[in-house]
Amino acid sequence: MLNAWHLPVAPFVKQHNDKLTITLWLSGENPPSRVTLRSEFDNEEISLAMRKQRRQPQPGVTAWRATLNIALGQPRRRYSFKLLWHDRQRWFTPQGFSHFPPARLEQFAVDVPDSGPQWVADQVFYQIFPDRFARSQSREAGQDKVYYHHAAGHDIVRKEWDEPLTPQAGGSTFYGGCLNGICEKLPYLKKLGVTALYLNPVFTAPSVHKYDTEDYRHVDPQFGGDRALLRLRRETQAQGMRLVLDGVFNHSGDSHAWFDRHNRSTAGACHHPDSPWRDWYSFSPQGVALDWLGYPSLPKLDYQSETLVDEIYRSEDSIVRHWLKAPWNMDGWRLDVVHMLGEAGGARHNLQHVAGITRAAKEAQPEAYIVGEHFGDARQWLQADAEDAAMNYRGFTFPLWGFLANTDIAYEPQHIDARTCIAWMDNYRAGLSHQQQLRMFNQLDSHDTARFKTLLGKDAARLPLAVVWLFTWPGVPCIYYGDEVGVDGANDPMCRKPFPWDERKQDGNLLALYRRMAKLRQRSLALRRGGCQALYAEGDVVVFVRVYQQQRALVAINRGEACEVALEALPLLNVAGWQCKTGSGDIREGRFSLPAISATVWMNR
Repeated sequence: MLNAWHLPVAPFVKQHNDKLTITLWLSGENPPSRVTLRSEFDNEEISLAMRKQRRQPQPGVTAWRATLNIALGQPRRRYSFKLLWHDRQRWFTPQGFSHFPPARLEQFAVDVPDSGPQWVADQVFYQIFPDRFARSQSREAGQDKVYYHHAAGHDIVRKEWDEPLTPQAGGSTFYGGCLNGICEKLPYLKKLGVTALYLNPVFTAPSVHKYDTEDYRHVDPQFGGDRALLRLRRETQAQGMRLVLDGVFNHSGDSHAWFDRHNRSTAGACHHPDSPWRDWYSFSPQGVALDWLGYPSLPKLDYQSETLVDEIYRSEDSIVRHWLKAPWNMDGWRLDVVHMLGEAGGARHNLQHVAGITRAAKEAQPEAYIVGEHFGDARQWLQADAEDAAMNYRGFTFPLWGFLANTDIAYEPQHIDARTCIAWMDNYRAGLSHQQQLRMFNQLDSHDTARFKTLLGKDAARLPLAVVWLFTWPGVPCIYYGDEVGVDGANDPMCRKPFPWDERKQDGNLLALYRRMAKLRQRSLALRRGGCQALYAEGDVVVFVRVYQQQRALVAINRGEACEVALEALPLLNVAGWQCKTGSGDIREGRFSLPAISATVWMNR
């Protein structure tokens, strides 16, 4: 059987000045007589004959090589390999061998030069729902006031930190978490291995989740106001931590002065057809505002309005730019339901406006990280470079749910085996450049889903497997606050419980695993920057390797009974030896001995 080996990293891809050398390894029986590199020059396909190398990179392995001139063409270099015999041909792509040419967007791809934010791939993110993470003892007047919440139809509910969360009044129940509380817990986050924070919305809004923005220019007083965010920014900078905000630009809240459903001002769009903000929203012929998914408190913003576009992202002091500039100097935006943003109450010209937001952000802060929220397929936006990355539900979270928790996003049964899981993940990332894959935002769960621990149910022993996978798969890992100490919870609002700061209520073993994996990732270029190749995916077992230059990180996941897996001699595993970094699996001469329900990581010596 013929085997082919290529990853879009060294030693297979090497740049020297304006030349990019690409290498394919072949081993096994019946090798081709010729190999052609299919590439593109300004979207036009070109074919380059690859040269067979006299020197074998390893015994039994033949190298074929070609060089691209990268002084010409577009920065995203897409390519695939055409293998030729005298009477037939085969193609080799990120998804393996094929008898027909790949689609243009399903080839190997590298960005040379890479214009994306260079810092992202090295991070460990931590997502914080501000009201539920930490409450500062130094409170200011007004932080704990009770007021009427129109969308809920009653006063907000104040609870003590140790009071249980209930499903009732989910959007109007407050525990008093704040930005100063986050500042006071930075040492904890530092010890955990966190290097970047993503905050759910912090701007003034009546609900606890703050997705119903009332003022995009100020931080909610309940969270400590502008001064508290400035303190958090300065203290995270002092700790070397990045800080990313949540941008809700698809809709505003109905209490925003622009809309003003509750008649707090005199010119809101809701009740005044001549309002200067009337065309910032869409209205039915009957004068009813169009909203987001049937929530009247969340009227849709209409990007047909040139003045709205100026306010949100185009003008020099637009909201998008404002928070990326001094003194705030935020490191990026997570864009809420960004695929739905657009014109006329819908998503018309969506890509144009998402790209406009990203372009404006980069003009204000060239290294800003723009990550879109997409529960579905985000490749349309990513392939157009309309955003740097997406929340990787489709390419990471949901395959993992199916394999380890046997459920899908609708919380319906989904039983998939290892082969299906890896095929799903590989298929999705095949449409992305290597650099984009490294910036994808990987999570086990979030504020919009049930906690992964809860999804596992009786299979809770599989939780450590998911943690190891989170830190070793291509992409930047993000820990949803409390996951590391075993916080559970069903779907919103129960996935937003207060953080249990009493160590007696924490899972110490799980916390230790998170710390160990964060440290392991930080010390390994292979885990942060490497290419990824699945080596085995059958039944209950997945084995994959991360490769960067001479570094290797080998990962084995077994969700089932103890077993042994034998792999033939693989060029990517030809190293002097392996050192186990976490887990208790064993590898000897290509044979894996894997304990039941286990995850093991090895590094080459």
